Amino acid sequence: MTTSLPEYFRPLPQRDGPRPEDAVPLAGGGLWFTEAVRLSRDAAPRRVPVAEIPRDWLERLSAPRAPLAGLPMDRSRVMGIVNVTPDSFSDGGRLRDSAAAAQDARAMVAAGADIVDIGGESTRPGADTIADELEIERTRPVIEALAGDLGAPISIDTRKRAVAEAAVAAGAAIVNDVSGLLHDPALAGLVMDRDLPVCVMHAKGDPKTMQDDPRYDDVLLDVYDWLAGRVEALEAQGIPRANIVVDPGIGFGKTKAHNLALLAGSALFHGLGCPVLIGASRKRFIGTITGTERPADRMPGSVAVALEAAARGAQILRVHDVPETVQALRVRAALSEGESDVA
Repeated sequence: MTTSLPEYFRPLPQRDGPRPEDAVPLAGGGLWFTEAVRLSRDAAPRRVPVAEIPRDWLERLSAPRAPLAGLPMDRSRVMGIVNVTPDSFSDGGRLRDSAAAAQDARAMVAAGADIVDIGGESTRPGADTIADELEIERTRPVIEALAGDLGAPISIDTRKRAVAEAAVAAGAAIVNDVSGLLHDPALAGLVMDRDLPVCVMHAKGDPKTMQDDPRYDDVLLDVYDWLAGRVEALEAQGIPRANIVVDPGIGFGKTKAHNLALLAGSALFHGLGCPVLIGASRKRFIGTITGTERPADRMPGSVAVALEAAARGAQILRVHDVPETVQALRVRAALSEGESDVA
């Protein structure tokens, strides 16, 4: 007796034109779909109408997402990146000083950022882990300088409970963990106890080794299954699905081909019933495609990726170039609706 492998359903989001009567909203937002691509590990992809999507999949794909730190998840939100590190791949330590980092965060919010993500440990390929105390020393003063009057929630980009605990005490409201709460198992307990939203990212290996010949059977389905397993495990630990954001981890243990496949298929991740975060800003694959060596010169390619991710319903776009991304999203919204839906 043979057992059939699981089926997956990637919605085909739309926004323009009259909305058909059988259209289903994507994650409760402004996008909708009438068809999906049925995926399986033992059969060719097949386009199917919504009537052929199983009820459990359809419910997860269509249900509105809960607000994140008070932010409605009904459209794409911009998360501005503030790296307080001497060895960030994108800016080479430009914001090592906490005052400069706080100033940069305020400028991002003024330009339209909905969330500010502050990190004190580089997770670029080949990076080493640093001591908790050093990471706290880098991030806590920035958060303390911003908390209370920034006008946007602060996210702490860390894999460690001690760092997150200090950041939350200083005013952070979101945890963003590139290890999917696996590097420091105690961090899940903090998230649960404080009822914090958490971004759970897929990475193949740790930053030191993740780009050493990464391989997948099917990168889109493999990453989906991994994230599904993490969401279920965290729910079992007491973290509600409504507090979990999923991130396929562009550039973390992936080749250019892997990254492109994940971005093209990113609407599949709505099937997890969580907001989807896409963080592809200034990544190496953009430089490979465009021949752009310096990460800081990859802004146009990064904005192009952000627009494509928004077209597939991503609720959070993690970016370095906030003004340019916000401007592009506003124009996109105006073209498709006649008015901007990005306040």
